[in-house]
Amino acid sequence: MMMNARRAPGGYGPTGRFFGPGELRLAVLALIAERPGHGYDLMNRLSDRFNGTYEPSAGSIYPTLQLLEDEGLVRVEQDEGRKVHHVTDDGRRAVEEQADEIERLWGRAASRGEWGMFREPEAAEIVGPALRMVKAAVKALAHTHGDPQVVERIQQIFVEARHRIEELDPRRGR
Repeated sequence: MMMNARRAPGGYGPTGRFFGPGELRLAVLALIAERPGHGYDLMNRLSDRFNGTYEPSAGSIYPTLQLLEDEGLVRVEQDEGRKVHHVTDDGRRAVEEQADEIERLWGRAASRGEWGMFREPEAAEIVGPALRMVKAAVKALAHTHGDPQVVERIQQIFVEARHRIEELDPRRGR
């Protein structure tokens, strides 16, 4: 099986498509079930779920909204010149029936959103050195054949380094 090395196994990783077939439709329906909204509002709410790491386009959202309306899962009301989408009873039932899948989608959104800080330009200055540190740790493990004492010492080093770095954060009051 061929796989894009930059894409997470099973699918839809940070550099590949995030949504699988039908998932964007389900995510938009879930958002409307939470609170009615117009297209731009829904685009912003979806982006917020991903902490800005996924930016839906009008070219994906508006056809999805039309599909949901055609399926009878949402209805549209005009409000101050905007089409506001509301969930129908059938749409609410669909959301309830697919609650587990929706929960998985939002879990992926939260996980992906946690990594949104890596999009900041300043992150490039530290990602390389951090990855080299991880590589050195893995090499040490490989050369010691997973010696438990080495594993424990590497873990201690990582914990100490994390604590020292966290002390640099001015929000910690130090």
